[in-house]
Amino acid sequence: MSKPRIPQQDAEHGEYPAADPVRSGAMPRVAAQGGAWSHVKPEVWTDAERQTLNDAFRGVLQRGVHGFCFSPYLEGQSPGSQVSEAQIRERLQIIQPYTRWIRTFSCTDGHEQTPRIAHEMGIKTLVGAWIGTDDEINEREIAGVIEVARAGHADIVAVGNEVLLREDMGEDQLLACIQRVKDALPGVPVGYVDAYYLFELHPRITAACDVVLTNCYPFWEGCPREGALAYMQSMVRRTRAAAPGKRIVISETGWPDQGSAFHGSVPSTEGAMAYFVDTIQWAEAEDLEVFYFAAFDEAWKVGAEGDVGAYWGLWDKDGKPKFA
Repeated sequence: MSKPRIPQQDAEHGEYPAADPVRSGAMPRVAAQGGAWSHVKPEVWTDAERQTLNDAFRGVLQRGVHGFCFSPYLEGQSPGSQVSEAQIRERLQIIQPYTRWIRTFSCTDGHEQTPRIAHEMGIKTLVGAWIGTDDEINEREIAGVIEVARAGHADIVAVGNEVLLREDMGEDQLLACIQRVKDALPGVPVGYVDAYYLFELHPRITAACDVVLTNCYPFWEGCPREGALAYMQSMVRRTRAAAPGKRIVISETGWPDQGSAFHGSVPSTEGAMAYFVDTIQWAEAEDLEVFYFAAFDEAWKVGAEGDVGAYWGLWDKDGKPKFA
């Protein structure tokens, strides 16, 4: 996840749509309901509503989700740190009872072990190759993801994550990376991950994907939590319109429980729990594949995203459940 630029049309209007009919019942009374994000006040939760939310959260988690975004970093580690098989296995064991898939982000520095271990534990894998500005690392990542998939440990492959959003690479170069992996892995679905609106802006990238992997973050567009499900649904509709007939997967979505607000988006324990319940229940009703961000808190993300970056997990940085 990168802190995105708000799409211009949304930044200008500051409006969000009404939610689709499927609702979880987790939404509380709110202090205000308005069309402009910057004028919506924080949610107000009663004790009874908190109890209802706790029960709903436990029920959804115990039933299990489609997938979690997974990184095995421990305290003091960050991208570039070598991760061990033992720590990968330990972290996967925590989430194994609650998920059918995981999504990984890299195939170097030990992360290439994660898909094999996940498969040993009966978990399917969306395996990522991290593509950035360093050609040598890109080459290692592409070689790594091809090796993992040829060994039979990738159910879907993602070539790059938010490369266009970060402006790390041009469209032609990214297309060449995607096509190289597709040519090397006949029979394995290959896609690319980015913010939903970039599939509208880059139709050649969209066309090249066997599966379109869309990141949908109402939080990073300043939407208040009580309007977030409806806004995320509109992101999915826009992705579908940009990729008619293609398999669409929400590769990331989530809500933080701590940290600084981003315009109208306010982190909170109740907000994080409610967004999880709303998202998973809606996705199940729509038969939509979602990888929830994230399994674990990651302290290193403070540097890239501010204090809020460290608090997107359902489990904390030490692997303890946050909302049980």
